[in-house]
This record gives sequence, C-alpha cells and structure tokens, in this order.
Amino acid sequence: MSDLATSSPELDAAMDRYRVELTGYCYRMLGSSFDAEDAVQDTYVRAWRAHEKFEGRSSLRSWLYRIATNVCLDLLKAGNKRARPMDLSAPQHQASAVLSERPEVTWLEPVPDGRVLPQTADPAELALAKESVRLAFVAALQHLPAKQRAVLILREVLAWKADEVAQLLETSVASVNSALQRARATLAGQELRPSEPKDPLDAEQSKLLEQYLSAFEAYDISRLTALLHEDAVLSMPPFDLWLRGPADIAAWHLEQGIGCKGSRLVPTTANGLPAFGQYRPREDGLPGHVPWALQVLEVSEGRIVGLNAFLDTARWFPLFGLPEELPGEAGEVEQGL
Repeated sequence: MSDLATSSPELDAAMDRYRVELTGYCYRMLGSSFDAEDAVQDTYVRAWRAHEKFEGRSSLRSWLYRIATNVCLDLLKAGNKRARPMDLSAPQHQASAVLSERPEVTWLEPVPDGRVLPQTADPAELALAKESVRLAFVAALQHLPAKQRAVLILREVLAWKADEVAQLLETSVASVNSALQRARATLAGQELRPSEPKDPLDAEQSKLLEQYLSAFEAYDISRLTALLHEDAVLSMPPFDLWLRGPADIAAWHLEQGIGCKGSRLVPTTANGLPAFGQYRPREDGLPGHVPWALQVLEVSEGRIVGLNAFLDTARWFPLFGLPEELPGEAGEVEQGL
C-alpha cells in the first residue's frame, strides 16, 4: 500500500518526514547548501502538483527521490561544478601570497549538520552519513558526471539496490552497475584527504579542539601550528589562495592575517566536521567582535589536516544560527566607554 496521504495536512506531514534526507541527497549532488534547499522545495512543489496522478506503484519516499533526482539533473545540465581552491591551482607560499577572487568559479559550500544528517540511534549509520557529506568527499563527487553521481550516492551512501536505482533512473541494472564502476574508478583517482567526522564521544578529538580554540583566541601561533599535520592546508573561499604546511600557515597568521589577533570562536559543526564561527575585534575601536569567517576543520589521527575559512559571513552565519556579533566583555566595555 502507498504511504501517500490524501488530505493536505497529511500529505505535508508525510513529505516532511523526508526533508532532511532529501536535502542531504541534493547537497551531495549539487555541492551547495542553498541550491539543495531550493531543489527540495522544487521537489515538493512538483510532488504537490502531481500527487493526484501518483498511483502508488512505489513508496512515497522512492517517488520523492525520483523527482529530486530529476530536479538535480536539470540543475546540473549547465555543466557547472563546485570547487575548492585546492582543485584549481598549486599552493602559494606566504611570502608571495595574494588574495584574489575568481568570479567565474562556483565554490563548494558548507552545510549545517542539522540540515542534511537525519537523526538516528545507529552509530554506524550516522558515521556513514557524516563521512558522505564531508567537504573532501562532496568535492570529489563534483568530478563525476551527474548521472554517475546519482548512482554512486544512491548505491554507496543510501544503500539502494541496483534494480531500485535502475527503476528510479529509468534505465537497466547493467547500466547502473557500469555507472557505479566508472564512478568508483574516478573517485579512486582523486586521492581523498582523510578527515574524521565530529564525534562528541571522542575524548582525543575534543581535547584537540579545546587546544585549538585556546591557541587561536590567545593568538599563540606556535601552539596553534603544533596542532597541525605536516601537510595541513589553509584555504579561504571565495579567494583562490591556499597554503600548505605549518610554516606557511603560521607566517600567514603573523603577516597578512594578523587582523585575526584577538578573535573569539563559537563552536558549531558543518559537514559532519568540527567548526567555529570566528569573530574579529571591531575595526572602529568599539568593544565587541564581528563575524569574520566560518572555520571548518578537518581532523585526522590527532592532528588538523585542513583549515577551511569561509569568509562570506553574511551568507553563512545566519544559516548556521551564529550570532550577528559578540558583545564586549566587561573590561572591553569599560575601556570603550
């Protein structure tokens, strides 16, 4: 029997049960948190318009995924793929580093965990979900043709059977298996950087994040770089600059990035990874701190391997529910007065 309800409130409630997982699916397909939200909204609009023609030959979930897939494939027809700075050029060195934007580039976007990770009591299922939305994995997906991307996500991430995917894409099981094989081969050539999902039960990771927060707020760059892997990477979209290695990252913070001194950090999560909202001191001399960057950290084997600073705070901070500013502390307020 179909799980499609007949009345408006029941239909809304039935479809809303799948909103988070559909958003996660569309985010993996599109690499954009905002495009994913729009794609799901378009999916629901199309479903509403066509629900009277739905004959219950599949479950509501399968039907919604079919619509969402078509929405995403339509959006990807233009051929645009989302990138990280590391996808576009070699690393710069701090001494000659220049911040420059590439207006023609569509950047990979971060996404709040709550928008794309369904609640589950199964630790293994949650770990897989976090793994499949981490920045490096979603960036690697951008190298796949749209239909191969859909096949890989449905088969490897969502554990759909080959015949179910074939039915959804209106193709043969052989075609699905072939697309999956080609997608796996392409991903194998991407040399994905390792990064571990945020695990609130991991005492070692929690200690590392506490040390990072303390070192950054104290602007103790020696302590901060001691937490970095020897191949750690710093990037700052929408600028195409990226740096590799503790020496260049330390020099950047002490030279071009010295304005970050005195920053405060507010913990959050993004893409299943630990993250911080970074607030720099106000430039007008008044007490308090204002948004500067959404930092998304990639961690592996007790070290930070990636510092991703997304600088478009007007876009990211409201999405992540981060404060518009941080008030001055008691000493700052008294000095400002």
